[in-house]
Amino acid sequence: MNYRYQDAINYRIQRIYRTYRRQIEATLTALGLYPGQEHLLMQLWNEEGITQSVLVERLCVEPSTVTKSLQRLEKVGFVERRPDAEDSRVSRVYLTQAGRDLQAPVQQIWCDLEKMTTAGLSDVELALMRRILDQIDTNLAE
Repeated sequence: MNYRYQDAINYRIQRIYRTYRRQIEATLTALGLYPGQEHLLMQLWNEEGITQSVLVERLCVEPSTVTKSLQRLEKVGFVERRPDAEDSRVSRVYLTQAGRDLQAPVQQIWCDLEKMTTAGLSDVELALMRRILDQIDTNLAE
């Protein structure tokens, strides 16, 4: 078998991910965010006051990842954790005004990156790409 890794889908996905990460990292850093933290903030822009365990579940990451991200976001003043009114063992996560103020610029970054990513692709190609990527995600999750 003559395997050429440069021809592999895996190689292309990895290469795209690295390029994507460099692009998003440069823009998010200017806002005081690390890549990935915007996903946590997006959850809170949709629903404030959720628990850390809900964030873990929705983001499909380890609890320690959410804890570390929340600590960093708290340190720079974008979120705050407060005890639950009914169960003091549970903490809920809320945005500060500074965290709310990040919504428009982060959404613009994502919109711009989406345009850059999909430039030159037709609606049919985009629909096919979404279907293929969803299938790859399903395959890898099994």
